Amino acid sequence: MSRYYNKDKLKEQLESGQVYDLLEAWGGEPEEIDGGFISQTICHNRPGEGSRKLYYYENTRLFHCYTGCVEPTFDIFDLCIKVMKNQNDWDWELYDAMDYIAHYFGLAGENEDDSNTEQDLSHWEVFRRHERGVQELKPFVQLPEYNPIILTRFSYPRIKSWEDEGISTEIAHKNLIGYYAGGEQITIPHFDIDGRLVGIRGRYLAADRADRYGKYRPLVVNRHQYNHPLSMNLYNLNNSKENIRKMKTAIVFEGEKSCLMYQSYYGRDQDISVAVCGSSLSAQHVKFLKALGVTEIIIAFDRQFQEIGDIEFQRLKNKLIYLYNKYGKVIKVSAIFDKKMLLNYKASPIDQGPELFEKLLKERMTPSG
Repeated sequence: MSRYYNKDKLKEQLESGQVYDLLEAWGGEPEEIDGGFISQTICHNRPGEGSRKLYYYENTRLFHCYTGCVEPTFDIFDLCIKVMKNQNDWDWELYDAMDYIAHYFGLAGENEDDSNTEQDLSHWEVFRRHERGVQELKPFVQLPEYNPIILTRFSYPRIKSWEDEGISTEIAHKNLIGYYAGGEQITIPHFDIDGRLVGIRGRYLAADRADRYGKYRPLVVNRHQYNHPLSMNLYNLNNSKENIRKMKTAIVFEGEKSCLMYQSYYGRDQDISVAVCGSSLSAQHVKFLKALGVTEIIIAFDRQFQEIGDIEFQRLKNKLIYLYNKYGKVIKVSAIFDKKMLLNYKASPIDQGPELFEKLLKERMTPSG
């Protein structure tokens, strides 16, 4: 017996959170908005190369790309086909996409009669192609490696502004934090758990460029972009993995600088920090940590709200509850949530020194409601 799928029925089975998970897995870095999600335009770009103009609307279960796509409105299966072509150069058809998504979430198809041998063989070939695709998209598969010789092209001066924030020169140098004059950017290399260079992010120093492009972007040198899907790697895990394995606990920050501060305050031999480089904790991130034997994930995201109860407050609260509901059954999830507003607006929990960080850490909560 082989399986077939009714597209509309399969789409109805998909919950919004599952669509969100797929966007994360494909490197879209989704963010919840009223009525849906906003994501990178992975429909026609590789992760990190496009803009954030791909929208998903929960009421219609459809995506709309506001730049670049000839046919701008499509569903999750069409997006899957586009992603597989853009990221893997696979020419998938509708059945491939439906089969992939059904397998990804364990959704049921319908059995059909064995008498159609030719169709059975076709389905088995699709199944084999799907299995290969799943293997390549698992979080433990190695991301493409960049030649680390590129790091020798940067200078490595003291970064006074970062020192003033609490990042020691020694820690910056040990993490190969450099400067690329061609882009007027601080360079932040990203390594996978095995220490392979998988990406480089640049932090613009010029305010006009930061406003135009965003403070942090994949570094571009001689038209070569050093990007990688952030949902498929945890910054600093190459440094902190053994301490995390020993302590069975990981502190998950938003940005790289928080990990550098943690190392500066507590030493690399006590470092249990990682960063998602955004505000999304993906299923792949969690699988990395579970593989190290982690029993508690402490979410330490920025204080992204100005007043208790405002829209940003509710958005952060809902995100933490969502992460708890999503992962809390398989691993303990706690979170730093600065309800007393001790931090500055948009500050990381560690930005204002170790004393306040430890207070917030001690008062962390279980975001179950």
